[in-house]
Amino acid sequence: MRTNVFQVAKAVAAAVIISLLFVLAFTVVIQLFSLPLSCVKPVNQVFKILSVAAGGLIFIRGEKGLIKGLIYGVAAVVATYFLYAAIAHSISLDWKFAAEIALGAAAGAISGIIAVNIKRKS
Repeated sequence: MRTNVFQVAKAVAAAVIISLLFVLAFTVVIQLFSLPLSCVKPVNQVFKILSVAAGGLIFIRGEKGLIKGLIYGVAAVVATYFLYAAIAHSISLDWKFAAEIALGAAAGAISGIIAVNIKRKS
């Protein structure tokens, strides 16, 4: 039980850090190339999915990859959502947030299933 909780916590932390790094890099790209603001939201969604997948693939091990992935995917999306809301000093809980949670749960579940089935070198 304790191992599962630590795996999920480490995966969430990794997803948040990876997401922040993606957003930081994308901010630089926006500034350098004067991209339209309409591309920010779709690109951020891709970054969230990639960061959730990466966190799961790095830290989820053992059994019950689906359950651990679901939990960690939802927790990672909620954590990044509130972190970005705190940075922007704005929060809006609506149907889009529910869709983000569902997308994060799906990405987490898929990455959890893959992660527990990958043969690791010992």
